[in-house]
Amino acid sequence: MNEDRLNAFVNQLVNDMAVSMSGVMASIGHRLGLYKAMAGAGPMTPSQLAQKTGTRERYVLEWLNSQAASGYITYDREQHTYELPDEHAMVLANPESPVFMAAAFDTISSMWLDEDKVINAFQTGRGIGWHEHHHRLFCGCEAFYKTGYKASLTTNWIPALEGVEEKLQAGALVADVGCGHGASTILLAQAYPNSKFFGFDYHNESITVARQRAVEAGVSDRVQFEVAHAKNFPGTNYDLVCFMDCLHDLGDPVGAAKHTKEVLAEDGTVLLVEPFAGNSIEDNLNPVGRMFYSASTAICTPNSLSQEVGLGLGAQAGEARLAQVMSEAGFSRFRCATQTPFNLILEARL
Repeated sequence: MNEDRLNAFVNQLVNDMAVSMSGVMASIGHRLGLYKAMAGAGPMTPSQLAQKTGTRERYVLEWLNSQAASGYITYDREQHTYELPDEHAMVLANPESPVFMAAAFDTISSMWLDEDKVINAFQTGRGIGWHEHHHRLFCGCEAFYKTGYKASLTTNWIPALEGVEEKLQAGALVADVGCGHGASTILLAQAYPNSKFFGFDYHNESITVARQRAVEAGVSDRVQFEVAHAKNFPGTNYDLVCFMDCLHDLGDPVGAAKHTKEVLAEDGTVLLVEPFAGNSIEDNLNPVGRMFYSASTAICTPNSLSQEVGLGLGAQAGEARLAQVMSEAGFSRFRCATQTPFNLILEARL
């Protein structure tokens, strides 16, 4: 027994426990508007923050101390005040920021709430459909992915595809498969008003939300959301078909890609946005891989195993495995167009 190694691992586990609990505190800070109230306000006392947010000072004091211990906010021990740095406010308090992440804690909450279902899946081998998860998963995923889409989808990812931006500007036909609440579909419609967009998802409740989101965004004249599966979504001659962070979740991604090939225009493009991953396990043994392997265990792989075929690609499939899927479906051209720390942006063509 190596005592130094043992003690180091105990410290690591204590830190992980603290991080897990801090995530709950961050979610509370977001939902109660505590971060938003502190953003740009300078140093504040617990009383001032409680008054500004309609909360109780004793709870606010304890929360502020947890945030100071986490390094999320700063504490002035002489003035006994707390402050949210502007840089941290970009991540925790500003929904329009390209790095806003506070709302994504709903995804982690849903994993705890669905823990018994995942344990049962381990023991029985059954899958867990997307629709079987706690509703906080749907909002958490929308919040997490929307931040990246707002920052990069129309500014970097679409321009990185061969000839796609020109088609969208002129007027193209686009399918967004596995659209969820429609974040990516709506962003595309806002950027390219001459094009027509169709969002498809098998989850009825998500489509209902997506339709409302389109009305709120003022794009319902060029966006249509329908309940449909990835292997039989309607339409034909699509210039662009998008799978935004969802192909690896499908039970039969090869079948979905084959159907896409049938409804794609002759010179059409498939955009795959997938979680960032290397092609080997050792490439993914890092903080991003840790996050995505965990989500894959509780969400992505169970969803695939709940469907026919149940290929179970997982969230860390990597470019080479995804290229194999598209090749089996009949696509002859495949490349990584660009990437971010969280995503691979892949292009497939006939």
